[in-house]
Amino acid sequence: MLERIKTMIDSLSRSERKVAELVLAQPNLVANAPIAQIADLADVSQPTVIRFCRSLNCSGLQDFKLRLTRSLVSGVPYVHSMVSADDSAHDLAKKLFDNNISHLLRCRNELDTDALEKSIKILANTHKIEVWGQGQSGAVAIDAQNKFFRLGVPTVAYTDPHMHGMSASMLKPGDAVVAVSNSGRTLDLMRSVEIARDAGADVIGITHSKSPLAKRCSICLYADTMEDPDLYTPMITRIVHLVIIDVLAVGVALKRGPELIDQLEKMKRNLKEKRVRGHES
Repeated sequence: MLERIKTMIDSLSRSERKVAELVLAQPNLVANAPIAQIADLADVSQPTVIRFCRSLNCSGLQDFKLRLTRSLVSGVPYVHSMVSADDSAHDLAKKLFDNNISHLLRCRNELDTDALEKSIKILANTHKIEVWGQGQSGAVAIDAQNKFFRLGVPTVAYTDPHMHGMSASMLKPGDAVVAVSNSGRTLDLMRSVEIARDAGADVIGITHSKSPLAKRCSICLYADTMEDPDLYTPMITRIVHLVIIDVLAVGVALKRGPELIDQLEKMKRNLKEKRVRGHES
C-alpha cells in the first residue's frame, strides 16, 4: 500500500497529496486515527480523505485502513530507499535492513503460488537445468547452480551472452532454463530465451512483472522492487532473487524426496575431510 501511494502521489490532486504525504510519514498513526484527526493533521476536509482512499481503489476509509494495516506486517517501518551523506552507520544499517525486509515481505505476499508450484515441478523433473544471468544477475545464477547441482540435477550457470546464446540452440524438450534479470530488458538474454523456447525447453523467469523478459518466459516469478537499475547497482533486488532461488531449491529437494538423502550425506562426509577438526559440542 505504501509503495502504491508513493507511485501514485504525483497523479493525485493537491489536497489528496497532503493526505498521501501524511500516510507516508506516519502510517501507523493514520492506521489507527479517526477521520477527523487525519483530516486535521493533513489540513484537508474529511471528504478529501475519503476521495484519497477511493483514488487508491478502496471503498472507503475503513477499507483503506485494513489494507494499510496488512501492509505494515511484522511492524517493519516504511523507509525511503535513499540514504544521505549525513547518515550515521547506525542509520545506514537500519535503512538498508528495513528496506530489504519490507521488500522481501512484499515479494512473499505477492508471489504467485501457482507459478511457484509449476516451476518447482518443472525443475524437479527436468533432464538438466541451465541458469542464465548477466552482470549483477550473474552472481545469482552462480548461486543457483551451487544449490541445484546438489539435488542430483545436472546444472550449469552461464553469465556470458555468447555462451547462453550458443547453449540455447542445443536445448531440447524436457530441459529447463532459469533466466534471472533485474530489469528484464537485456537484449541478449531475451534472444536466448526465445531460442530456448523455440527448442522446446521450459523457461522460468525471475524478473520484474512488467518487463519484456517476463512476457517471453514459459512461467515467471515476479520480483518487483523499487530501485532504479539505470542509476544504481541493484541491492534489494539481488536479495529477493536469491531468496526466490532458495525457495525453488528447497521445493525441488522436497519433491525429489528420499532418493536425495544418501547423496547429500555422502557429500557432507566428503566436505568434512576439507575442514579443520574442532571440538565436538
